[in-house]
Amino acid sequence: MAPGSWFQKKVYVVISIRPAEPNEWRIYRDVRLQALLDSPNAFGSTYEEEVGRTDAMWAARMAAAASSGQDHVLLARDRESVCGLVWCKLSAEQPTVANLFQMWVDPASRGKGAGRALLEEAIAWAKRVGAHRVNLGVTAAETPAMRLYLACGFRPEGAAQALRESSGLMVQPMSLTVVSTPP
Repeated sequence: MAPGSWFQKKVYVVISIRPAEPNEWRIYRDVRLQALLDSPNAFGSTYEEEVGRTDAMWAARMAAAASSGQDHVLLARDRESVCGLVWCKLSAEQPTVANLFQMWVDPASRGKGAGRALLEEAIAWAKRVGAHRVNLGVTAAETPAMRLYLACGFRPEGAAQALRESSGLMVQPMSLTVVSTPP
């Protein structure tokens, strides 16, 4: 037996999740645009649609989210670098339904648990604000995102829909029933 062959080195990755602050609109903008470039077939919006937004528009988007009481933007960090995001929003028509949008993890941080951590924190937020169901849409394909959502208990709900007008890709609506936790 070679010296040290019995010893396996473990590497611990520190992924942290926290809400985005309104003054972090530049960070949000940069991560959002990076997501649209990296995974253009995962989002209803496109890089071309969003890159032209002014700084004032990005800042206003984050300020509105922070003051709405309906939105919750989460950022994932891999050590010091922001590596992912998810936008959570309570439905205006159905206040017991939370919708998840813009879920994305930087390729350099995939496989480290950032996606699961973002999703778990989004679900925890939904429970805290009284949601009974969490909805999302995912490209209808055998992908890591689809596997993550299924592993976390999300199930397909309804027929797949077109990603956007100019795309042949389909999005599968999914939902998860949750039990709200008291504040």
